[in-house]
Amino acid sequence: MHTLFFIGLCLGAYLIGSIPVGYLVAKARGTDIRTVGSGNIGSTNVTRALGMRWGALVALFDFMKSYLPALLAHHFYPAGWQLLVITLMPVVGHIFSIFLGFKGGKGVATTFGLLAFYFGLPLYALFVVLWYLAVKFTKLMSLVNLIIGLLLPLAFWIKYRTTPYVLFGLVVCALIWWSHRANIKRLLTGQELPTHY
Repeated sequence: MHTLFFIGLCLGAYLIGSIPVGYLVAKARGTDIRTVGSGNIGSTNVTRALGMRWGALVALFDFMKSYLPALLAHHFYPAGWQLLVITLMPVVGHIFSIFLGFKGGKGVATTFGLLAFYFGLPLYALFVVLWYLAVKFTKLMSLVNLIIGLLLPLAFWIKYRTTPYVLFGLVVCALIWWSHRANIKRLLTGQELPTHY
């Protein structure tokens, strides 16, 4: 029974993460976001296509897709590997959405929801400010996100000092780098489009 409950929470978290908010918001505005700009369903591409207001709305919902399930999972599994697995599922769902043929966004805003949960809102607020300034300075959000991915295992080690959390950081890092593989190619060839916020 406990195993089935755990599997149910994992599946529910994955399905929540799979909800293609950016696609649905753009569709409601008469746009197939997959045919615009980078073709990505995330908040950055929605911002380019529809403006800052709609991009911010998508980012908020993508954030909540991981933050709220993490709060629920913590109620049943305050610590341990079960919590890590359940909270990872929304990020997996966002990147590999069952509703879009196992394609999706880059998982950054959804990862931010995890960071807010695991590191607390005050530290997360500081992180967002630093992230915004880094993007503003470099004009390359993808590069900033890739660097953040690399720093996640270290951040989890500093905070929790246990191997499972470091491995969790490594998995999230791998997911972010996988979802940014096209950006990596463009960065290496100097063809990555600058980000304007």
